[in-house]
Amino acid sequence: MTTKKHYVVWKGKETGVFSSWEVVKVLVQGFEGAEYKAFTNKADADKAFKKTFSDYKGTNTKKTILSETEKAEYGVPIKDSLTVDAACGGNPGKMEYRGVLHSNKQEVFKNGPFENGTNNIGEFLALVHGIAFLKNKGLYTMPIYSDSKTALSWVKKKACRTRITFDSSNTDLLELIHRAEKWLTENSYRNPLLKWKTKAWGEIPSDFGRK
Repeated sequence: MTTKKHYVVWKGKETGVFSSWEVVKVLVQGFEGAEYKAFTNKADADKAFKKTFSDYKGTNTKKTILSETEKAEYGVPIKDSLTVDAACGGNPGKMEYRGVLHSNKQEVFKNGPFENGTNNIGEFLALVHGIAFLKNKGLYTMPIYSDSKTALSWVKKKACRTRITFDSSNTDLLELIHRAEKWLTENSYRNPLLKWKTKAWGEIPSDFGRK
C-alpha cells in the first residue's frame, strides 16, 4: 500500500499541513526564506508542524525503510569525499548551491542565490564547481557525490541541457553555465563522480534541509 505524502509549511505564503505538492509549490515559490518539508504520513506532519523547521533541518523525513540485506547491498559512502547539492525555491526560482566535505561536514564553497534558476542547473554547476575546486587543491582522485542523476548526466555530456528561458533577470546564471561548459570542454579530471544513495544513507551532507 502506498502512503500519501504530506507537507509541512512553517514559513510561506500560508502555513500548515498540506497533502498536495502542487499546493505547497505555490505557497513557497518566490517566498524569501520559505521553510517546508515532506513527510511520509499525516501523523508525522501534524507532529512536525507543532515544532520548528530547525528541528527537522538536514534530516530525511521521507526515508524508505530498507531491510538489513538491502542496506548491505548499498554499502557505505566513502568518507574522504566531497558532496554537492543545490536548493531552489520554485521551478524556476531563486537557486543556490554548495559543496560540503563528507568527512567533517565542512562547507568549502557556496554560490548564489541566483534569480530564475532550477534545481537541475544548480546541481550541474555544483558538480563542475566541485571538480574545479578539487583540481585546484591538487585532490585529483577524491570522489564527488551528487544525488542528481540529471546533473551527473549533464556533466558527462559536458552540457547543461536546461529548457528554461533566459532573460535580463538571469543573464548572470547563463554566463556561469557557459563558463562551466567551457571548463568541462577545456579540462580533464580524474575524480570519480558518484550517485549519493539517499534511500540507504539519508540526505546528502550538502543538503540545504528545505525538502
